Amino acid sequence: MTDILIARGDAPCLLHLSTANRHGLIAGATGTGKTVTLQVMAEAFSAAGVPVFCADIKGDLSGIAMPGRPNPKLEARAARLGVADYSYRAAPAVFWDVFGNQGHPVRATVAEMGPVLLARMLELTDAQEGVLNIAFALADTEGLLLLDFKDLRAILGHVAERASELGTEYGNVSKASVGTIQRKLLVLDQQDGESFFGEPALALSDLMLLTPDGRGAVNILAADKLIQAPRLYATFLLWLLSELFEQLPEVGDLDKPKLVFFFDEAHLLFRDAPKGLVEKVEQVVRLIRSKGVGVYFVTQNPLDLPQTVLAQLGNRVQHALRAFTPADQKAVRAAAETFRANPRLNVAQAITELEVGEALVSLLDDRGIPGIVQRAKVAPPRSRMGPVTAEERADLISRSPLAGRYEAALDRESAYELLNDRAQGIAEATPQPARVDAGNPWGAAAVAPEPPRRAAYDPPARARRAPEPAAPADPLMAMLLGSGRREGVGEAFAKSIARSLGGQVGRSVVRGLLGSILRR
Repeated sequence: MTDILIARGDAPCLLHLSTANRHGLIAGATGTGKTVTLQVMAEAFSAAGVPVFCADIKGDLSGIAMPGRPNPKLEARAARLGVADYSYRAAPAVFWDVFGNQGHPVRATVAEMGPVLLARMLELTDAQEGVLNIAFALADTEGLLLLDFKDLRAILGHVAERASELGTEYGNVSKASVGTIQRKLLVLDQQDGESFFGEPALALSDLMLLTPDGRGAVNILAADKLIQAPRLYATFLLWLLSELFEQLPEVGDLDKPKLVFFFDEAHLLFRDAPKGLVEKVEQVVRLIRSKGVGVYFVTQNPLDLPQTVLAQLGNRVQHALRAFTPADQKAVRAAAETFRANPRLNVAQAITELEVGEALVSLLDDRGIPGIVQRAKVAPPRSRMGPVTAEERADLISRSPLAGRYEAALDRESAYELLNDRAQGIAEATPQPARVDAGNPWGAAAVAPEPPRRAAYDPPARARRAPEPAAPADPLMAMLLGSGRREGVGEAFAKSIARSLGGQVGRSVVRGLLGSILRR
């Protein structure tokens, strides 16, 4: 498969896989069909062997894991649009949840998140962000692992206690700033944000699974609760995007992407964002293409995105916009001007007249040239439109190839314990064992690519795994799982311990917003 049918107007609207990493946009007012368009695209990418990651804001997208219910209207629509071999089929879905309630828990260590993203999440001032940077620098110098919330609180308390001593080497440390950061951490904790930090941390290879028959996994992040804390939601997705950029190798233009990342409610990423952050996001969107990752922003209005980011989005699907006020009318005209003009179509007028399931579509051709905008009807999905039930979700999670891998939180010796030991006069911790190579945990089936290694230091949580479950009985999940040997708990522990090693320079390399690009 070299291209996928998204919609049909005067001609088929084909998304070429070779240009799918040139990023894209799905825009439109609430209730105009954005979620179904995302579902259709995710299904098509999966069928073409491209793993997908997307956030499920309302729960509607979870239905992609179940086959669609017979519907004569959908079948007639598929026939009119020329959808080949239309049938109802589920996509191989994997559910995730930062809070661990509606999917596998998603965690990152405090060290991986870094001071800049944490400052963004906590809405810190420049002075407070400076104190946070000092805390991270001190942790590097003294070999203190920052894994979870209590580690962060402990190092901040340590910084406050040594404020006068540290001032000469790192700069002034205000105890008032430390106290403010601690209070904001408490607020985040009350929003259950603490559950995001810790181990086992997410391994990016687990987002890039392929079934043995070649279909890509559709990773669905349950975000109905997460979206209630917009800063946490936006910072989490930005962290994930930055990890992809930092870890994946340069591959240039491929026949198809290695991963497609849908960023729903994308305007939250840029709301009140400082200019420097917007510039770095624009750089990552521009450069991550060469890592084989396509980023698709989903938002109500294209003008929600900065012009520098909007200019990078080559594949566009624009659903209806409402123009009830002069400001709305101005936004509609501006959105119309972002398309390659069609002499037979008044784009500004059409945007306000589009029906549900209809869109203005402009996709890159196989040479990367934007196509002339068409008024088109979006193809129907093959999976269920609407959410799965709680029982169906629980069953799918229990039969997931990753079941049991992330559920049990791990708490090993890190900054909190070491600083407590120092306070009690206990000797330094025993040196940690050398790394054990347990091989690929997915065995001979090896459907997930091995995560690339960082230049000087692997983050401490990459290989830490909970005890492995029994093989799933469901055929689809068994295909995802593969047949190879998995690493044991002892092997995973040794790998996790070994990945904690590394000098001050190594730890600093993996720290901070958007990886190495921030230091350019």
